[in-house]
Amino acid sequence: MFLRILNIPKVESLKIEQMNLNTFLSLIEQSIRNHWEMPAMTDFHGNTFCYKDFAREIDRLHDYFKAAGIQRGDKISICGKNSARWAISFFATLSYGAVVVSILHEFDRASVQFIVDHSDSRMLFADESIWNEIDEKSIPKVETVFSLDNSSLLKSVSDELKQFHANAPAYFEKKYDKGFFVNDIVFRIEKPEELAVINYTSGTTSSPKGVMLPYRSLWSNTKFANDSLWFIRSGDNIVCMLPMAHAYGLAFEILNSISMGCHIHFLGKTPSPKILLGMFSKVKPKLVLAVPLIIEKIVNRNVLPKLNQGAAKILVKIPLLNSIIYNKVRRSMIKFFGGKLVEVVIGGAALNPDVERFLRKTRFPYTVGYGMTECGPLISYTYWITYKERSCGKVVDRMEVTIDSGDPQNIVGEILARGSNLMLGYYKNEKATRETFTDDGWLKTGDLGTMDGDNFIFIRGRNKNMILGPSGQNIYPEEIEEKINSSPFVSESLAVSENEKIIALIVPDKEALQEEGADGQELNAVFRQVIAEVNTQLPSYSKIASFRIQEEEFEKTPKRSIRRFKYL
Repeated sequence: MFLRILNIPKVESLKIEQMNLNTFLSLIEQSIRNHWEMPAMTDFHGNTFCYKDFAREIDRLHDYFKAAGIQRGDKISICGKNSARWAISFFATLSYGAVVVSILHEFDRASVQFIVDHSDSRMLFADESIWNEIDEKSIPKVETVFSLDNSSLLKSVSDELKQFHANAPAYFEKKYDKGFFVNDIVFRIEKPEELAVINYTSGTTSSPKGVMLPYRSLWSNTKFANDSLWFIRSGDNIVCMLPMAHAYGLAFEILNSISMGCHIHFLGKTPSPKILLGMFSKVKPKLVLAVPLIIEKIVNRNVLPKLNQGAAKILVKIPLLNSIIYNKVRRSMIKFFGGKLVEVVIGGAALNPDVERFLRKTRFPYTVGYGMTECGPLISYTYWITYKERSCGKVVDRMEVTIDSGDPQNIVGEILARGSNLMLGYYKNEKATRETFTDDGWLKTGDLGTMDGDNFIFIRGRNKNMILGPSGQNIYPEEIEEKINSSPFVSESLAVSENEKIIALIVPDKEALQEEGADGQELNAVFRQVIAEVNTQLPSYSKIASFRIQEEEFEKTPKRSIRRFKYL
């Protein structure tokens, strides 16, 4: 409907030769067949599901869907921590013909209730800890609830489903009496424009909106990953540590991994450096997907302190000799990631420039990508060898990007995108959909940047975040924050405008301050010095007038982006 309203052209590149793997579900079905006996998913300190187990669990859920009266196009919500059961529920829903509503488990109760109800979901898969907090009266359309902890039936208004559930052990024993084999799995063939997933945005600048992703978007993102991550092979291990309900983690830790026959290991805990070290040493992944915060913590807390002491502190300043130190650092970092690392792909937010310069010096294999939920998520990426510093990669296959600027290579403008990855629109929100697209079908990303002659994108900031200076100058708060965050005493910061002056909101790094012996009374002096140093690097119209110390870290989305609108 939204495509017709906005006159967005059908994507001609999808009219490729009719072969078995030109649809998303065909990619998944063929991979399951090809890797039948191989491990597919392992929960943290939990069970392992081989691809044949994965297929049978999907088949079992299809029978439950039938008993519950689920029809093609019905909405099924999934809300829980990363787990094999989450993935099984996701693929079972799509292969049955229903629509997945993926909900970040870190949303507050009110947001979860709003999304389940707003999406018109008839069924909900949830962690029991989440279900126990929900007010059932707030989600009156939900008829069935299953536990993601143990697959138990938590709620049903259907007598037929209750009876089926009671008789399920005997039913499935008879059904699988002779086993479950490769030829028993048959997925449907979807249409490219068919709605597959409603993914509610995490709301850095506003309340969540339901992004409607069609199957062509899932296929195009997965196909690009298949083609571009050439070093990934079936049987390779992948650590899943990003939220599966976020488009970035879903596309590249789950969809690509299953389509390639990889073995996914669900972290199941907050990815602290200590927990990651243990998981990486066990799993030894070739590919790691990360947000900047994780990489910055590893560099700032595990690597740089060692370079600032002993002989390393002297050698790193001597030309020729410092290359020996940097090579040693590179090897130690690759060892931290398990020893078989080929590339770290960073996305979700900007990487601190000081950390990036350090990674470049060491020739660490990292790259930065760019995307958004509305593109499911990919807009740009390139392999680390060809990556350009401070960019976020090159425009990906089947996507186009233009900069709304008179000189896109030199003058900042809004980044506009269109192509196969693009959403259908926002669920039940035609006004927001119209505001997000241009009349000729370009998605207005809200991000500001430039693009060079090689189609590499360089982001300067968010359109909504830009501050207008006293004489009409454009001030990008992200650039100020990058400089503030370079201080070892700053955990995170925000630059905001108050009474036409720039104010810095600072969350201190308490560990770093304790190591320096700075107590509460000395904090103001420490941060006055930090701000004074930052101001020497800023033009006069964007200098920081004052600062305030924040006792608690800023409220964030699950991909660790600060919810800016809460502090403006």
